[in-house]
Amino acid sequence: MGPHPAVAAIRLAVRRVLHDLLTEHHRAPAAVPHALPHEPPPLVLVACSGGADSMALASALAFEAPKLGVRAGGVTVDHGLQTGSDTRAAEVVQRLRELGLDPVDSVAVTVGRTGGPEAAARDARYAALDTAAERHGAAAVLLGHTRDDQAETVLLGLARGSGIRSLSGMAAVSGAGGRYRRPFLGLDRQTARKACMVQSLPVWDDPHNADPAYTRSRLRHEGLPALEKALGKGVVEALARTARLSRDDADALDSWAGQAEATVRDATGQLECAKLYALPPAVRRRVLRRAAIAAGAPAGSLFARHIEEVDRLITGWRGQGAINLPGKVVARRQGGRLVIRQG
Repeated sequence: MGPHPAVAAIRLAVRRVLHDLLTEHHRAPAAVPHALPHEPPPLVLVACSGGADSMALASALAFEAPKLGVRAGGVTVDHGLQTGSDTRAAEVVQRLRELGLDPVDSVAVTVGRTGGPEAAARDARYAALDTAAERHGAAAVLLGHTRDDQAETVLLGLARGSGIRSLSGMAAVSGAGGRYRRPFLGLDRQTARKACMVQSLPVWDDPHNADPAYTRSRLRHEGLPALEKALGKGVVEALARTARLSRDDADALDSWAGQAEATVRDATGQLECAKLYALPPAVRRRVLRRAAIAAGAPAGSLFARHIEEVDRLITGWRGQGAINLPGKVVARRQGGRLVIRQG
């Protein structure tokens, strides 16, 4: 008799990601002959909070990695936001070691205040995971985000009103060199929890996940259930599908903008307003965003409203003055040219 369907599902999801990693791993060193004969097997880390999603992921990695000749380790991040968080981190380390993972790290971080509590905690967490991956030379870090997390991310993007890139949710592969992998984006949260239950894995429910002070928590416990009540049970799956389709569209438009950028500059490299005007709006706005970032505007601070103001210098020219952008970057129209540079 095979494993429980939930356990089979999480293992299959992890196996697919490990196969992808091995394909990339064996292809990449081919140009470095001396690295081939005694190359150690790749190390994959799982980021684990002790919650159901990441414990399920850790168990699947521990089961699948040895069968494929992959080393499996883990890392837990102690955000220091709750009393006893260090004890909780030590318990997670112990559980990961009991699964057979090695190496296992616990990293304590200081959460700042930039961008609100959720964003600050996320920034601190990813910085810690990056450091751990580099220290151990890990080929990848697995993250336990599920289809439910993806649906929440799409709704949060929709509420910001910032275009299809924010509707495309989380990528299955992201980070420098494709470091972060999310095997569970096609699985729902209940499958991960069920897999933990049938394997008798203890899980910890983070009180922040139920705290209405956090936007994502309110969305999870109030917003999505209300949507499901109004629209039916397929909402989460539909939102995840929206993310996939939006990502494809956003990637295509980004590629188009990259090609168009060279065609709208004059011989001196200046952007020509008439040629920008001729572009489809979605492509033009992407060209403007790329130009602003190239001039020094921080991508994370550059919002849709900033780009819309710059766009009006092209499409609604009434002699208006310069537009101030984040990073002390200024955009102005001068004699049929759009000049974007640090002021």
